[in-house]
Amino acid sequence: MAPVTGLGEEMHALVGRMYPLCRSITGDGVRATLDIIGEHIPLQVHEVPTGTQVLDWTVPQEWNIRDAYIADGTGRRVVDFAASSLHVLGYSVPVSATMPLSELRGHLHTLPDQPALVPYRTSYYKPEWGFCLAQETLDAMPDGEYEVRVDSTLADGHLTYAEHVVPGQVTDEVIVSCHVCHPSLANDNLAGIAVATYLARALAEQSPYYTYRFIFAPGTVGAITWLARNAERVDRVKHGLVLACAGDSGRLTYKQSRRGDAEIDRVMRHVLASSERPHQVKEFTPYGYDERQFCSPGFDLGVGSLSRTPYAGYPEYHTSADDLDFVSPEAMADTLAVCREAFAVLDRNRSYVNLSPYGEPQLGRRGLYDSLGGRSDAKQAQMAMLWVLSLSDGEHTLLDVAERSGLPFDTVAAAADALHGAELIKV
Repeated sequence: MAPVTGLGEEMHALVGRMYPLCRSITGDGVRATLDIIGEHIPLQVHEVPTGTQVLDWTVPQEWNIRDAYIADGTGRRVVDFAASSLHVLGYSVPVSATMPLSELRGHLHTLPDQPALVPYRTSYYKPEWGFCLAQETLDAMPDGEYEVRVDSTLADGHLTYAEHVVPGQVTDEVIVSCHVCHPSLANDNLAGIAVATYLARALAEQSPYYTYRFIFAPGTVGAITWLARNAERVDRVKHGLVLACAGDSGRLTYKQSRRGDAEIDRVMRHVLASSERPHQVKEFTPYGYDERQFCSPGFDLGVGSLSRTPYAGYPEYHTSADDLDFVSPEAMADTLAVCREAFAVLDRNRSYVNLSPYGEPQLGRRGLYDSLGGRSDAKQAQMAMLWVLSLSDGEHTLLDVAERSGLPFDTVAAAADALHGAELIKV
């Protein structure tokens, strides 16, 4: 893969390609988005028919849209779907009518406190139609008759989601999930999709211990559909991470799993703290992104959520200001780097058993001291070996060793590799 700086630019370009597409919880916009992702990583695409029962939900009808506008008496489009997919209320039913502004107002959505911005609004499960526009645009619309058209279809079809699997040395899985249902919103969640795509590519270049399963699905109903279709095998899922809002300039935010003490929670806390990046760790709440589906009490998976500024935590959230200028290559590269660091710890974090537990084994005659000669961190590496030997009782992991000793995880893991090679410890 390209250097980190180059990866940031590549991810930003990927966001730019996906940005114009009109996505929703179903439809051709989702498929077109998955087609673009599929140019970077192979995907297995799943189509789940309308009416399929998925846990307590039912797969809805499929929504597609070709055109939509509001035109004034001269035929000029004052609101035009072709200019931005945000201009239409998501899942709007078809309409073709002429009506006075007084009647039209009931179908218009604006942000009076942010008059220059267009909001993002949907009506997935209640038949409705509407338009989203800047308050400034509405204020400039004189009374009179307006032509209103939404050229959409709402019919039986499918819910579409995709998976990409990076095989590991074991079948135990780490899932990485991001939602693919938002229209032209760069941070929420195209940046998350881009980071997930490049994270998958990075892992594929390694020989990971765990199997990594990437899930690209519509929010809420998509994650519920995945869980319903995989209920018999979710016991393989040992860890997980939901990626969202991954490209803004805010500090990194990790939201813990419902358990709060899942291994992914400990790993993320350790990586963020040891990296000295500005960050915050938040407790789980049953509101947010799809971590709440994976962490629902029946499944109770160890899945946390990583973002930069959390949802609804920035004024551009769910508005037209969440555009390509709002996300940066540097921020996405940093989010990717944190994911890679965290998964490197997760992948190497194991418990060992000391094979020479009675007294301290002689490291010198096994060449372990000689291997440290000339290293600037020789003292630290030596201490790491002693700590690993001390805590290799089958109950403590390498992360336990790193946290208790205050030594870097990489140093502890390297010590474990050396001791394992000398047959002083075993998994």
